[in-house]
Amino acid sequence: MKRLPDSELEIMMIIWDLDKPVTRTEIEAQLNQERKLSPTTILSFLSRLQEKGFLEVQKSGKNNVYIALIDKQSYMQMESKSILKRLYQNSAKNFLAALYDGNSLSEEEIKELEDYITTKRKGN
Repeated sequence: MKRLPDSELEIMMIIWDLDKPVTRTEIEAQLNQERKLSPTTILSFLSRLQEKGFLEVQKSGKNNVYIALIDKQSYMQMESKSILKRLYQNSAKNFLAALYDGNSLSEEEIKELEDYITTKRKGN
């Protein structure tokens, strides 16, 4: 699975969030209003996503319908592992230290992480 450029990831996030087969028009309606893309640009992104194996395209009347072939969770896991490896030498501690030392984590977020780790320990 390849890493997606931000523009293609934005399209995939919309498709994943809609959680159903979608048309270009439905994607266009969901795009950030500040970042209006032309229909041809959206179609170019969709074509690239199809070539990369992220989407399947089916005909429905006069419209193409786009169906996600890769689920959001799988992509996020792959991307997270890649970031951890590239930026933090495969160390979750280094990643969390970067967040914590930069004062990026609130007390509530630290508590959420503690609860998550406790839950994971109990499950394993």
